[in-house]
Amino acid sequence: MTEPPYARIVAELRDRIESGALAPGDRVPSTREITRQWGVAMATASKVLSTLQQAGLVKAVPGTGTVVETREAKSPQPQPHRRTHSESTLSVARIVATAITIADAEGIAAASMRRVAADLGVAPMSLYRHVVDKDDLVTHMLDTVLREARLPSDAPPDWRSRLEIAGRLLWHTFTVHPWLASALSLTRPQPVSGGLAYTEWVCGALDAAGLDLATTFTAHITLFNYIRGTAINLELEAEAEAVTGMDNEQWMDTQEAEMRRIIAGGEFPVFERLVTNEYDFDLTNLFEFGLQRLLDGMAVLINGVADRA
Repeated sequence: MTEPPYARIVAELRDRIESGALAPGDRVPSTREITRQWGVAMATASKVLSTLQQAGLVKAVPGTGTVVETREAKSPQPQPHRRTHSESTLSVARIVATAITIADAEGIAAASMRRVAADLGVAPMSLYRHVVDKDDLVTHMLDTVLREARLPSDAPPDWRSRLEIAGRLLWHTFTVHPWLASALSLTRPQPVSGGLAYTEWVCGALDAAGLDLATTFTAHITLFNYIRGTAINLELEAEAEAVTGMDNEQWMDTQEAEMRRIIAGGEFPVFERLVTNEYDFDLTNLFEFGLQRLLDGMAVLINGVADRA
């Protein structure tokens, strides 16, 4: 049976630790470094570090990362658990803030219960006194970051300006937290009150513009899904950069010769002109272009309602 990728990486890092190539206190590769060096997914990289931690070979040190454990810590003597100061001051807010910090830096898969506990310096089981499980933790994370995205109290009177403000704020939140887009579900929306302010703002603007309730909510979902769908590429690009060590422009440079070979036959004249003129791809520009075209379409819809009134 073929050995799973995570087990091969664990074996290699274990060899480095046991041979002394990685000494006690040395940093071991982070999840992003593992994805880049071994070409595996973020979830696989997280499992590597989790397995090494369970084996007592490494430990997470807040502000430093994951380091090689001291030799004495490999086979600790059983001790009755005593509640540490960190555990006594543990709260949902601290747990969620730590999880968000990890997810922002390394992706949502890295923010496991074990990893969060390690960064807080507490036993994993102590987290379950405050959050039910990983799903509950993610729900708290969603609520927290969406509450931070505050819409202005003085809303402009016209519907289009209000939707522009809401759309750009949501896009900005996705860029700050690249994991957020994939964590939010369209078909099974999580019950997070932090996101209702955005929903109310958009629906209120469309309702005031004269759309019926069903059309109002459908338009809101369409706008949200466009922004979320575009933002999913933020996390995918971050993971691809971690794996390849190149940003999207550097990666495109490596593909240019093959692309020019494909279009050399003259079958794709418009695309050839595009390549020749070096189109400047930028996700934020793409978002803004799509936002305006969506609002143009809604304007036709709203104007049609006004004409029939």
